[in-house]
Amino acid sequence: MNVRDLRGKGRFWAAFGCLAWLVFTLFPLYWVAITSFKSPVDVVGGPTYFPFLDFQPTLTAWKELFSGVRGEFFRNFWSSMIVAVSASVIATIIGTMAAYALVRFSFKVRLASGIAFFFVAMGGYLLGREIFGVGPAKASILAFCIALALSIFINRYRLPGPVLGNDDIVFWFVSQRLFPPIVVAFALFLLYTEFGKMGFRLTDTYLGLTLAYVSFSLPIIIWLMRDFIASLPVEVEEAALVDNVPSWRIFFGIILPMSKPGLIATFVITLAFIWNEFLFALFLTNSKWQTLPILVAGQNSQRGDEWWSISAAALVAIIPMVVIAGLLGRLMRSGLLMGAVK
Repeated sequence: MNVRDLRGKGRFWAAFGCLAWLVFTLFPLYWVAITSFKSPVDVVGGPTYFPFLDFQPTLTAWKELFSGVRGEFFRNFWSSMIVAVSASVIATIIGTMAAYALVRFSFKVRLASGIAFFFVAMGGYLLGREIFGVGPAKASILAFCIALALSIFINRYRLPGPVLGNDDIVFWFVSQRLFPPIVVAFALFLLYTEFGKMGFRLTDTYLGLTLAYVSFSLPIIIWLMRDFIASLPVEVEEAALVDNVPSWRIFFGIILPMSKPGLIATFVITLAFIWNEFLFALFLTNSKWQTLPILVAGQNSQRGDEWWSISAAALVAIIPMVVIAGLLGRLMRSGLLMGAVK
Protein backbone atom coordinates (compact mmCIF):
# COMPACT_ATOMS: atom_id res chain seq x y z
CA MET A 1 0.00 0.00 0.00
CA ASN A 2 1.57 3.28 -1.11
CA VAL A 3 1.29 6.78 0.36
CA ARG A 4 -1.47 7.78 -2.09
CA ASP A 5 -3.70 4.91 -0.94
CA LEU A 6 -3.15 5.85 2.70
CA ARG A 7 -4.08 9.45 1.97
CA GLY A 8 -7.19 8.31 0.11
CA LYS A 9 -8.31 6.15 3.03
CA GLY A 10 -7.57 8.98 5.46
CA ARG A 11 -9.75 11.36 3.45
CA PHE A 12 -12.51 8.76 3.27
CA TRP A 13 -12.59 8.26 7.03
CA ALA A 14 -12.36 12.01 7.63
CA ALA A 15 -15.32 12.60 5.32
CA PHE A 16 -17.21 9.73 6.96
CA GLY A 17 -16.59 11.19 10.42
CA CYS A 18 -17.74 14.65 9.33
CA LEU A 19 -20.88 13.20 7.75
CA ALA A 20 -21.65 11.17 10.88
CA TRP A 21 -21.22 14.25 13.05
CA LEU A 22 -23.46 16.25 10.69
CA VAL A 23 -26.21 13.65 10.98
CA PHE A 24 -25.79 13.55 14.75
CA THR A 25 -26.15 17.34 15.08
CA LEU A 26 -28.99 17.78 12.56
CA PHE A 27 -31.13 14.84 13.67
CA PRO A 28 -32.57 16.67 16.75
CA LEU A 29 -33.65 19.55 14.51
CA TYR A 30 -35.18 17.10 12.05
CA TRP A 31 -37.00 15.34 14.89
CA VAL A 32 -38.39 18.62 16.23
CA ALA A 33 -39.51 19.61 12.73
CA ILE A 34 -41.40 16.39 11.94
CA THR A 35 -42.89 16.22 15.45
CA SER A 36 -44.47 19.64 14.91
CA PHE A 37 -46.41 18.14 11.97
CA LYS A 38 -47.63 15.09 13.86
CA SER A 39 -51.02 14.58 15.43
CA PRO A 40 -51.30 13.64 19.12
CA VAL A 41 -52.05 10.03 18.15
CA ASP A 42 -48.87 9.82 16.04
CA VAL A 43 -46.74 11.27 18.86
CA VAL A 44 -47.94 8.93 21.60
CA GLY A 45 -48.32 5.90 19.34
CA GLY A 46 -44.60 5.26 18.92
CA PRO A 47 -41.66 6.67 16.94
CA THR A 48 -42.26 7.58 13.30
CA TYR A 49 -39.60 9.13 11.11
CA PHE A 50 -40.85 9.93 7.60
CA PRO A 51 -43.86 12.09 6.68
CA PHE A 52 -46.40 10.48 4.31
CA LEU A 53 -44.71 7.12 4.89
CA ASP A 54 -44.89 6.53 8.64
CA PHE A 55 -47.53 9.16 9.43
CA GLN A 56 -49.83 11.66 7.78
CA PRO A 57 -48.60 15.21 8.52
CA THR A 58 -51.00 17.79 9.91
CA LEU A 59 -50.86 21.54 10.54
CA THR A 60 -52.89 21.39 13.76
CA ALA A 61 -49.99 22.41 16.04
CA TRP A 62 -49.06 25.33 13.79
CA LYS A 63 -52.65 26.54 13.49
CA GLU A 64 -53.07 26.44 17.26
CA LEU A 65 -49.77 28.29 17.73
CA PHE A 66 -50.53 31.13 15.32
CA SER A 67 -54.23 31.44 16.22
CA GLY A 68 -53.52 32.16 19.88
CA VAL A 69 -54.89 28.93 21.28
CA ARG A 70 -51.44 28.13 22.68
CA GLY A 71 -50.72 31.61 24.00
CA GLU A 72 -49.96 35.03 22.62
CA PHE A 73 -47.34 33.83 20.15
CA PHE A 74 -46.86 37.04 18.16
CA ARG A 75 -46.63 39.18 21.29
CA ASN A 76 -44.09 36.84 22.85
CA PHE A 77 -42.11 36.67 19.62
CA TRP A 78 -41.85 40.44 19.27
CA SER A 79 -41.11 40.83 22.97
CA SER A 80 -38.19 38.41 22.58
CA MET A 81 -36.98 40.13 19.42
CA ILE A 82 -37.15 43.68 20.79
CA VAL A 83 -35.61 42.87 24.17
CA ALA A 84 -32.91 40.54 22.82
CA VAL A 85 -31.71 42.85 20.03
CA SER A 86 -31.80 46.08 22.05
CA ALA A 87 -30.20 44.52 25.15
CA SER A 88 -27.48 42.90 23.00
CA VAL A 89 -26.69 46.18 21.23
CA ILE A 90 -26.58 48.20 24.48
CA ALA A 91 -24.55 45.59 26.35
CA THR A 92 -22.09 45.19 23.45
CA ILE A 93 -21.46 48.94 23.23
CA ILE A 94 -21.03 49.40 27.00
CA GLY A 95 -18.95 46.23 27.33
CA THR A 96 -16.70 47.28 24.46
CA MET A 97 -16.10 50.64 26.12
CA ALA A 98 -15.16 48.92 29.36
CA ALA A 99 -12.93 46.41 27.57
CA TYR A 100 -11.15 49.23 25.71
CA ALA A 101 -10.51 51.06 28.98
CA LEU A 102 -9.17 47.89 30.60
CA VAL A 103 -6.78 47.32 27.68
CA ARG A 104 -5.48 50.83 27.02
CA PHE A 105 -5.48 52.32 30.53
CA SER A 106 -4.01 51.15 33.80
CA PHE A 107 -6.31 50.96 36.82
CA LYS A 108 -5.34 50.51 40.44
CA VAL A 109 -8.00 49.54 42.95
CA ARG A 110 -6.93 49.18 46.55
CA LEU A 111 -8.44 46.19 48.26
CA ALA A 112 -9.07 48.25 51.38
CA SER A 113 -11.38 50.59 49.43
CA GLY A 114 -13.37 47.59 48.19
CA ILE A 115 -13.73 46.26 51.73
CA ALA A 116 -14.80 49.73 52.88
CA PHE A 117 -17.42 49.83 50.11
CA PHE A 118 -18.88 46.50 51.25
CA PHE A 119 -19.11 47.42 54.92
CA VAL A 120 -20.42 50.93 54.31
CA ALA A 121 -23.03 49.67 51.82
CA MET A 122 -24.18 46.84 54.08
CA GLY A 123 -24.06 48.94 57.23
CA GLY A 124 -25.80 51.87 55.59
CA TYR A 125 -28.59 49.62 54.34
CA LEU A 126 -29.13 48.04 57.76
CA LEU A 127 -28.93 51.44 59.44
CA GLY A 128 -31.51 52.93 57.10
CA ARG A 129 -33.86 49.96 57.48
CA GLU A 130 -33.62 49.30 61.20
CA ILE A 131 -32.91 52.75 62.68
CA PHE A 132 -34.49 55.28 60.34
CA GLY A 133 -37.26 53.04 58.94
CA VAL A 134 -36.40 53.73 55.30
CA GLY A 135 -37.84 51.37 52.67
CA PRO A 136 -35.58 48.66 51.19
CA ALA A 137 -35.25 50.32 47.77
CA LYS A 138 -34.43 53.78 49.15
CA ALA A 139 -32.06 52.32 51.73
CA SER A 140 -30.25 50.32 49.01
CA ILE A 141 -29.86 53.33 46.71
CA LEU A 142 -28.65 55.68 49.45
CA ALA A 143 -26.25 53.13 50.93
CA PHE A 144 -24.84 52.25 47.50
CA CYS A 145 -24.27 55.87 46.49
CA ILE A 146 -22.59 56.78 49.79
CA ALA A 147 -20.41 53.64 49.76
CA LEU A 148 -19.39 54.20 46.12
CA ALA A 149 -18.45 57.85 46.70
CA LEU A 150 -16.51 56.98 49.84
CA SER A 151 -14.61 54.09 48.20
CA ILE A 152 -13.63 56.25 45.21
CA PHE A 153 -12.43 58.99 47.54
CA ILE A 154 -10.29 56.81 49.82
CA ASN A 155 -8.90 54.85 46.83
CA ARG A 156 -6.83 57.95 46.00
CA TYR A 157 -4.76 57.51 49.15
CA ARG A 158 -2.18 54.93 50.08
CA LEU A 159 -4.02 52.32 52.06
CA PRO A 160 -2.65 49.14 53.62
CA GLY A 161 -3.14 45.93 51.73
CA PRO A 162 -2.71 44.77 48.12
CA VAL A 163 -3.48 46.83 45.04
CA LEU A 164 -5.59 45.20 42.34
CA GLY A 165 -4.85 45.79 38.65
CA ASN A 166 -6.64 45.37 35.32
CA ASP A 167 -6.44 41.57 35.32
CA ASP A 168 -8.00 41.45 38.77
CA ILE A 169 -10.82 43.71 37.61
CA VAL A 170 -11.50 41.46 34.61
CA PHE A 171 -11.51 38.42 36.89
CA TRP A 172 -14.01 40.18 39.15
CA PHE A 173 -16.28 40.82 36.16
CA VAL A 174 -16.10 37.20 35.02
CA SER A 175 -16.66 35.94 38.57
CA GLN A 176 -20.11 37.54 38.53
CA ARG A 177 -21.22 34.75 36.18
CA LEU A 178 -20.25 32.15 38.79
CA PHE A 179 -23.23 33.01 40.97
CA PRO A 180 -26.25 30.70 40.57
CA PRO A 181 -28.71 32.54 38.28
CA ILE A 182 -31.61 31.75 40.61
CA VAL A 183 -30.01 33.89 43.33
CA VAL A 184 -29.60 36.87 41.02
CA ALA A 185 -33.08 36.50 39.50
CA PHE A 186 -34.75 36.29 42.90
CA ALA A 187 -32.79 39.29 44.20
CA LEU A 188 -33.75 41.31 41.11
CA PHE A 189 -37.39 40.36 41.56
CA LEU A 190 -37.35 41.61 45.15
CA LEU A 191 -35.55 44.81 44.12
CA TYR A 192 -37.98 45.46 41.23
CA THR A 193 -40.92 44.85 43.57
CA GLU A 194 -39.62 47.48 45.98
CA PHE A 195 -39.13 49.94 43.13
CA GLY A 196 -42.73 49.26 42.12
CA LYS A 197 -43.89 50.23 45.60
CA MET A 198 -42.11 53.57 45.07
CA GLY A 199 -44.10 54.14 41.88
CA PHE A 200 -41.34 53.12 39.45
CA ARG A 201 -42.52 49.87 37.89
CA LEU A 202 -39.88 47.52 36.54
CA THR A 203 -41.53 44.09 36.67
CA ASP A 204 -43.11 43.00 33.38
CA THR A 205 -41.70 46.03 31.56
CA TYR A 206 -39.31 46.48 28.68
CA LEU A 207 -36.95 48.60 30.77
CA GLY A 208 -36.74 46.15 33.66
CA LEU A 209 -36.09 43.09 31.50
CA THR A 210 -33.59 44.93 29.30
CA LEU A 211 -31.62 46.23 32.29
CA ALA A 212 -31.47 42.72 33.73
CA TYR A 213 -30.17 41.26 30.47
CA VAL A 214 -27.62 44.05 29.98
CA SER A 215 -26.15 43.50 33.44
CA PHE A 216 -26.30 39.73 32.91
CA SER A 217 -24.36 39.98 29.61
CA LEU A 218 -21.69 42.56 30.47
CA PRO A 219 -19.16 40.18 32.11
CA ILE A 220 -18.89 37.85 29.11
CA ILE A 221 -18.78 40.80 26.67
CA ILE A 222 -15.96 42.51 28.57
CA TRP A 223 -14.05 39.24 28.72
CA LEU A 224 -14.40 38.57 24.97
CA MET A 225 -13.86 42.11 23.71
CA ARG A 226 -10.76 42.57 25.86
CA ASP A 227 -8.93 39.99 23.75
CA PHE A 228 -10.26 41.46 20.50
CA ILE A 229 -9.13 44.99 21.34
CA ALA A 230 -5.77 43.81 22.70
CA SER A 231 -5.04 42.33 19.26
CA LEU A 232 -5.45 45.73 17.53
CA PRO A 233 -2.30 47.75 16.77
CA VAL A 234 -1.86 50.59 19.24
CA GLU A 235 0.23 52.62 16.74
CA VAL A 236 -2.92 53.80 14.93
CA GLU A 237 -4.28 55.30 18.13
CA GLU A 238 -0.95 56.90 18.96
CA ALA A 239 -0.85 58.53 15.53
CA ALA A 240 -4.36 59.89 16.08
CA LEU A 241 -3.35 61.27 19.48
CA VAL A 242 -0.41 63.07 17.86
CA ASP A 243 -2.94 64.77 15.56
CA ASN A 244 -4.99 65.85 18.62
CA VAL A 245 -7.93 63.60 17.77
CA PRO A 246 -10.35 63.40 20.77
CA SER A 247 -10.53 60.11 22.63
CA TRP A 248 -14.21 59.58 21.80
CA ARG A 249 -13.47 59.94 18.08
CA ILE A 250 -10.61 57.46 18.38
CA PHE A 251 -12.95 54.94 19.96
CA PHE A 252 -15.91 55.39 17.61
CA GLY A 253 -13.96 56.21 14.45
CA ILE A 254 -10.97 53.86 14.75
CA ILE A 255 -11.47 51.18 17.40
CA LEU A 256 -15.02 50.14 16.54
CA PRO A 257 -14.45 49.84 12.76
CA MET A 258 -11.20 47.90 13.30
CA SER A 259 -12.86 45.51 15.75
CA LYS A 260 -15.95 44.94 13.58
CA PRO A 261 -15.53 41.14 13.30
CA GLY A 262 -15.04 40.86 17.04
CA LEU A 263 -18.06 43.08 17.69
CA ILE A 264 -20.27 40.93 15.47
CA ALA A 265 -19.05 37.70 17.05
CA THR A 266 -19.65 39.06 20.55
CA PHE A 267 -23.04 40.47 19.54
CA VAL A 268 -24.21 37.12 18.13
CA ILE A 269 -23.02 35.22 21.22
CA THR A 270 -24.77 37.73 23.49
CA LEU A 271 -27.92 37.62 21.37
CA ALA A 272 -27.99 33.82 21.61
CA PHE A 273 -27.64 33.95 25.41
CA ILE A 274 -30.44 36.50 25.80
CA TRP A 275 -32.72 34.89 23.20
CA ASN A 276 -32.57 31.54 25.00
CA GLU A 277 -32.63 32.91 28.56
CA PHE A 278 -35.51 31.56 30.64
CA LEU A 279 -35.04 32.28 34.35
CA PHE A 280 -35.00 36.09 34.30
CA ALA A 281 -38.02 36.21 32.00
CA LEU A 282 -39.85 33.79 34.30
CA PHE A 283 -39.22 35.89 37.42
CA LEU A 284 -39.46 39.40 35.99
CA THR A 285 -42.44 39.09 33.60
CA ASN A 286 -45.96 37.76 33.88
CA SER A 287 -47.89 38.64 30.72
CA LYS A 288 -46.98 41.63 28.55
CA TRP A 289 -43.24 41.11 28.09
CA GLN A 290 -42.99 37.33 28.36
CA THR A 291 -40.50 35.87 25.90
CA LEU A 292 -40.51 32.81 23.65
CA PRO A 293 -38.81 30.44 26.15
CA ILE A 294 -41.74 31.05 28.52
CA LEU A 295 -44.17 30.28 25.70
CA VAL A 296 -42.34 27.07 24.82
CA ALA A 297 -42.29 25.94 28.44
CA GLY A 298 -46.03 26.59 28.73
CA GLN A 299 -47.06 24.22 25.94
CA ASN A 300 -48.68 21.61 28.14
CA SER A 301 -52.06 20.70 29.54
CA GLN A 302 -53.63 18.54 32.20
CA ARG A 303 -52.60 15.51 30.15
CA GLY A 304 -48.92 16.45 30.37
CA ASP A 305 -46.42 17.78 27.86
CA GLU A 306 -47.90 18.12 24.40
CA TRP A 307 -44.80 17.58 22.30
CA TRP A 308 -46.37 18.51 18.97
CA SER A 309 -47.09 22.03 20.27
CA ILE A 310 -43.73 22.27 22.05
CA SER A 311 -41.96 21.28 18.82
CA ALA A 312 -43.76 23.93 16.76
CA ALA A 313 -42.98 26.67 19.28
CA ALA A 314 -39.37 25.51 19.70
CA LEU A 315 -38.82 25.46 15.94
CA VAL A 316 -40.00 29.05 15.65
CA ALA A 317 -37.65 30.00 18.49
CA ILE A 318 -34.70 28.29 16.76
CA ILE A 319 -35.16 29.71 13.25
CA PRO A 320 -34.25 33.40 13.94
CA MET A 321 -30.93 32.51 15.53
CA VAL A 322 -30.10 30.10 12.69
CA VAL A 323 -30.83 32.85 10.15
CA ILE A 324 -28.72 35.43 12.02
CA ALA A 325 -25.83 33.00 12.45
CA GLY A 326 -26.02 32.14 8.74
CA LEU A 327 -26.00 35.78 7.63
CA LEU A 328 -23.18 36.81 9.97
CA GLY A 329 -21.35 33.48 10.02
CA ARG A 330 -18.25 34.57 8.09
CA LEU A 331 -17.69 37.73 10.14
CA MET A 332 -18.42 35.80 13.31
CA ARG A 333 -15.80 33.15 12.48
CA SER A 334 -13.17 35.74 11.66
CA GLY A 335 -13.96 37.62 14.87
CA LEU A 336 -13.62 34.50 17.01
CA LEU A 337 -10.34 33.70 15.28
CA MET A 338 -9.07 37.22 15.86
CA GLY A 339 -9.83 36.91 19.55
CA ALA A 340 -8.20 33.49 19.84
CA VAL A 341 -4.96 34.27 17.97
CA LYS A 342 -3.32 37.44 19.20
